[in-house]
This record gives sequence, structure tokens and C-alpha cells, in this order.
Amino acid sequence: MKLQVPVIGILRGIDATFFEDIMKVSFAARLEAIEVTMNTPQAERIVSDARVHVPEGKFLGMGTIRNRNEAREAHRAGAMFFVTPNLDIEVIEYAKSYEIPVIAGALTPTEVYGARKAGADMIKVFPCKALGGPQYIKELLGPFDDMPLVAVGGVRIDNLAEYFQAGTTAVGVSEALFGAQALQEKNIEQVGSNVKMFIDHCLQAKDGLLSAP
Repeated sequence: MKLQVPVIGILRGIDATFFEDIMKVSFAARLEAIEVTMNTPQAERIVSDARVHVPEGKFLGMGTIRNRNEAREAHRAGAMFFVTPNLDIEVIEYAKSYEIPVIAGALTPTEVYGARKAGADMIKVFPCKALGGPQYIKELLGPFDDMPLVAVGGVRIDNLAEYFQAGTTAVGVSEALFGAQALQEKNIEQVGSNVKMFIDHCLQAKDGLLSAP
């Protein structure tokens, strides 16, 4: 299974009773991948319950997978991909043994190289904003020009063009994608509208139709 998506929607601390509505409206708005973090209450149940309702061509995964035990729990829940905040080789090895795509967290050049060498499908540069955002992505792609980097931390609709022009393969986004207020108020219509707007901007940014400020 190949995970080739431009945006990964990150949901942390989401109400279990609200999740499937978010998933449905977000996938309808052309979001292709959603990550539920492991430190969300009832995360495994959220994913296992929703897994059967994931449309063809869409992905429901789990994030904040920090070690092998959490990888095993995510696998049992039916996660279609793993995302880690840190570089843990055992998590990558576990994912590869079950042919589960894994986006491994890394920050330094050594970690980025180590994650790719270990077999990570994509590299999550986190927290990206702390080291310069798009400029840091560009710097990393100097020596690692073939690395599929996912920028996470500080990505917004108004800087998408900068990230894609810098060379990022994808972005991971939470409140800037779904809308903090819409999530808090459980306004499903607004969530869908926010996701659609973000995805539209993302596709234009990837196609070079938007210019960085």
C-alpha cells in the first residue's frame, strides 16, 4: 500500500462520538489521509470502529506512535499507516514487517538520513517551524534531494506555497486544516468547508499556481 498524499489531517483529543462525522465530511472535501494520535482518549477504538467506513483510496492512520508497543496497538486497531514524532527504528521495522506505510519523525540531518535508511516511507520533519519552516526544508533537501519530507508544525493555509516551493512532499496539519473553532463547536458543516478550502489551496500550491508571499 502506497501512501502518496499531499495533506495529512491530524486529530488529537477528538471526541470519539464526533470522529466519524469529521472523517466523512473531510474525505468528501478531498482530504486523503487522517491521523488519529495515540494519546487521544479511546484512540484505538476510534480507529477500529471507523476503519470499515474508510472509502476506497482514502487512509486512516495513527500518530504519536513512540515505540514498538504503541505500534502493535495501532496495528491491532487497524491503522492503515503509522506516524511517529521521534525516530525509533523498532517502529519502522515493525511497520515494514506488516507492510504498513510509516512516516517517521526526524529533525536533524542525521535523523532524517537514519529514518530513510531504516525504511521509512516518508520523513516527518517535526517541529519544522522551530528550525525555520520552509527554509529548513529547503536546506535539508540540499544533501537529501531524494527524501520525501513531510512538514509538520507551523503549516498554515497562508504559507502552503512556501512549503511546496521549498520542496516538501506533503504537510501534516491539525487546527489550520479543520478549524479550531469548528472542532470545538462540533460544527461539521464548517469543518468540511475549512478542509475544502485548505485542500484547494494545497493543490494550487503544488501546481505552482500560488506564489509565496
